Amino acid sequence: MSRIFIGLGSNIGERVVYLNRALSELVELHQTTVKKISSVYETEPVGVKEQPKFLNMVAELDSTLRPDDLVRELKEIEVRVGRTLREHWGPREIDLDLLYYGGEMLNETTLQVPHPEISNRRFVLVPLKEIAAEFQDPLRHLNVEELLQRCSDTSSVRKTNRQISLQGKK
Repeated sequence: MSRIFIGLGSNIGERVVYLNRALSELVELHQTTVKKISSVYETEPVGVKEQPKFLNMVAELDSTLRPDDLVRELKEIEVRVGRTLREHWGPREIDLDLLYYGGEMLNETTLQVPHPEISNRRFVLVPLKEIAAEFQDPLRHLNVEELLQRCSDTSSVRKTNRQISLQGKK
């Protein structure tokens, strides 16, 4: 089993509903166990600024799925939950990103692990720190706490009181 971290985000429609549905799908994913989830954070958009604020969170998984198979499953979950493809960095019902796959480093055309922008994104690092501050980035050789301290992103990341629960049959 590999220790895996997935970023979840939504900024269109019923954001909490989309996050809940995506987490329920992750719970049902074969060869995979959801171990922890962070709180939900309201965050400013990155890239295209003229769009609604996001709700973001991070989930920790254990899985025997290979990274490429896991990413394929994440894309299928996005479609089932209701994502409509729009502009890059634009609004989205749900977004699931593979942040880390254990200590693996992959640099392929369609898959980069660790996520190439993770060290520049407070909206990922803050919830990740909540559940895995000690996790060591295999590329940068810094833990999450250290990555956050060095992050140049100053955008707002505010913890909310919105509740997300792990639901599913597993």
